[in-house]
Amino acid sequence: MERKRDIKHFRDLEVYQRAFVAAMKVFEITKAFPADEKYSMVDQIRRSSRSVCSNLAEGWRKRKYGAVFINKMTDAMQEASETQSWLEFSLACKYISNDMFKELDQEYEEIILMLNSMERNAEKFCF
Repeated sequence: MERKRDIKHFRDLEVYQRAFVAAMKVFEITKAFPADEKYSMVDQIRRSSRSVCSNLAEGWRKRKYGAVFINKMTDAMQEASETQSWLEFSLACKYISNDMFKELDQEYEEIILMLNSMERNAEKFCF
C-alpha cells in the first residue's frame, strides 16, 4: 500500500493511475455503442468511471480532514461499483464482449480493493 510520504500529488497514486486508464478504456469502448445509447448508457458509464478519479483527487486535496477523505474514498468506491453495473448492462446488451467485461470488471474490483484499503488506513494518508 502506498503511503502519504511516497507521493506528492494524487496523480502519483497507483489507484488513480489505474482508475484513469480504466476510465479511458470505458471512453474508447463506448464510442462503438449505438447512437440511441448516447444520452443514457454512454453518458452514465463515462460519468461514473471518471468520477472514480475526481473523487480520489478531491479526497487527496481534503486529506487534512480525515472524515472528508474517508467519505471521498467511499464515494470513489461507489462510482467504481456503478461503473461495474453499467459494464454488466453493456455486456447484456451485447455492446461489449465477455472478455472486455471480465477485464474491466476485474480492474474495477482491484481499484475498489485499493480504495477500501485507503479508507481503512486513512491515518496513513491524512495529516
